[in-house]
Amino acid sequence: MNELLNLATQRANAWLQSPAIDQKTKVEIQNLLRQDNPKLLIDSFYKDLEFGTGGLRGIMGVGSNCMNQYTVGAATQGLANYLTKSVSGAIKVAIAYDCRNKSKYFAQTAADIFSANGITVYLFPELRPTPLLSFAIRHLKCQSGLVITASHNPKEYNGYKAYWADGAQLVPPHDKNVIQEVNSIGGFENIKFTSDPSKIILIGKEVEEAYYQEVIKLIPSKGSIKRQQNIPIVFSGLHGTGGTMVPECLTRLGFKNIIIVEEQQKPDGNFPTVHSPNPEEKAAMELALLKAREAKAELVMATDPDADRVGIGIKDNTGEFFLLNGNQAFSLMMWFIMKNLTADEKKNGYIAKTIVTTELVDTIAKKLGVDCYNTLTGFKYIAELMGQMEGKKKFIAAGEESYGYMVGDFVRDKDAVSACAFFAALAASAKDEGQTLYDWLLQMYVDFGFYKEGLVNLVRKGAQGEQEIKNMMQKFRNQPPDQIGGQKVVRALDYKTRVEKNLITSSTTAIALPASDVIQFYTEDGSKISVRPSGTEPKIKFYISLFATLNSKADFNKVNEALDSRIKAIEAELMV
Repeated sequence: MNELLNLATQRANAWLQSPAIDQKTKVEIQNLLRQDNPKLLIDSFYKDLEFGTGGLRGIMGVGSNCMNQYTVGAATQGLANYLTKSVSGAIKVAIAYDCRNKSKYFAQTAADIFSANGITVYLFPELRPTPLLSFAIRHLKCQSGLVITASHNPKEYNGYKAYWADGAQLVPPHDKNVIQEVNSIGGFENIKFTSDPSKIILIGKEVEEAYYQEVIKLIPSKGSIKRQQNIPIVFSGLHGTGGTMVPECLTRLGFKNIIIVEEQQKPDGNFPTVHSPNPEEKAAMELALLKAREAKAELVMATDPDADRVGIGIKDNTGEFFLLNGNQAFSLMMWFIMKNLTADEKKNGYIAKTIVTTELVDTIAKKLGVDCYNTLTGFKYIAELMGQMEGKKKFIAAGEESYGYMVGDFVRDKDAVSACAFFAALAASAKDEGQTLYDWLLQMYVDFGFYKEGLVNLVRKGAQGEQEIKNMMQKFRNQPPDQIGGQKVVRALDYKTRVEKNLITSSTTAIALPASDVIQFYTEDGSKISVRPSGTEPKIKFYISLFATLNSKADFNKVNEALDSRIKAIEAELMV
């Protein structure tokens, strides 16, 4: 604690001595230094914000470890310096922002700094979804871009996702090189905050129009949509950017009965109707589910604040609504896509997913003759794969368990706007066949196996929490469990050392993917448990994946309950 306190105090005093820091910020720093409890000072100043799987993300406030005009400024100046060194000729960037408090201010701050560095900025004049930013970068032929958002984090957070010319988030070496540029700035006085307004261009409606056209070309089953245009669909933007585009996109596809959760339609960074605007959590979906029951809807959808992720609700065979998890929704989407591909499309195309996402998709792809690639966690790695595969095979679709999906290659990040359009098309197609998405889900399990997943999130905040997470990862590496859920562990994959070990024979195999702080254990019955620190939140995550055979739809409840019991037992083990 003393070491961290000394480090935080030194950083705080350096900010106080900087002539670039405004007086209001200095007063707040002085107040932090005077407090008897040093925890807030330590959490604010013990380190610099770093690029994780989703760029910068932190609590808004004063300090080197917080989101404020200076950390945003340093990141932008570093990115500007890197672009200037890396790109020959004129440089263009695109900027978007979401509904969060200070998002517009941070976006304008970044635009001012880029323009002051002689870089042309295309700035969205109003909040817009993250996938539209990814699309705009390529559409406007920009060399880079960024969006100000903290995705689904609580209201205290904000963030900064940086993108490259391919419309994908920064991956090595770009992310590390930008950080090096940030670290070599030398002081906030070297950040060019003074804007050149002539370099800032507001983005018009034409970019959005071009995006809609790409989505409309992509969506299948247009005949089913026309015949089932009146199916009731409930949508919530959870106070974020989804409300600016999802209803319009559904309307353009021909859906006539879109029911908006009005209480959550207005953009609001305080998220007044939810504790956390995360569509993974049932509490965030309650208003939408209530509306769906009242309207006897066919489908419920809710997007997170920057509309790159979507939660899906469907009815079971009793008419009761329940939420699909990310693995179930992704599997349904991929099953529908792959079974409708032509022989040539199967041969020449490929799909992608992350290593912690359900292996049901791998099984479906193998049985239907489609190549399936696995990447590290984070859509930036899927986008990187897409770049590597360009000209070799045609990209079909991709997804991950954390509610992110992407179909088609016109966006290079997860895209809840097009995903909502796609799930609506699925619901229409099922209805057109006299089926429901629940019928399809069970049939998929019968045909390919019942894969059931669980997720445990252990939250460990601040500097102390970060160290606890490191200690837990180290323990799993040095003392791997012999058994999990009563099953013997037979394989251990350490993506940090890039070594897979067979615990029965002690033989080892190299892992082809880049190094990452992830550990996976496979048990003798085929279960998989993955452990990784979150790249965007103060959490360590445990992904549990079990498998069982489902002989008939009638057996679903019995097998589902058995798998649930096993997952709960494993969760209890991991929480010890």
